[in-house]
Amino acid sequence: MSKGIATEDDALTTSATPQVSPEFGVLLTVHEVAEILRVPASWVYERTRKRGLEQLPHLKIGKYVRFRLADVERYLETLRRA
Repeated sequence: MSKGIATEDDALTTSATPQVSPEFGVLLTVHEVAEILRVPASWVYERTRKRGLEQLPHLKIGKYVRFRLADVERYLETLRRA
């Protein structure tokens, strides 16, 4: 093999695996959050439409709703204090 020429084996070892920052965390789906909270998925969707302190923190990615676990945990703490 000569230097500077990429081979098929090189492409396999340098696959496009996304690197996720630890502080960003993994995004959860509605069903995963519902399972964690042991509530129906409809409850989770309803809480994303609420306003103020009742709103479950979420991200909209196009038509998809996603959640960060840390945000869900903070939301639960606010309910505990209220």
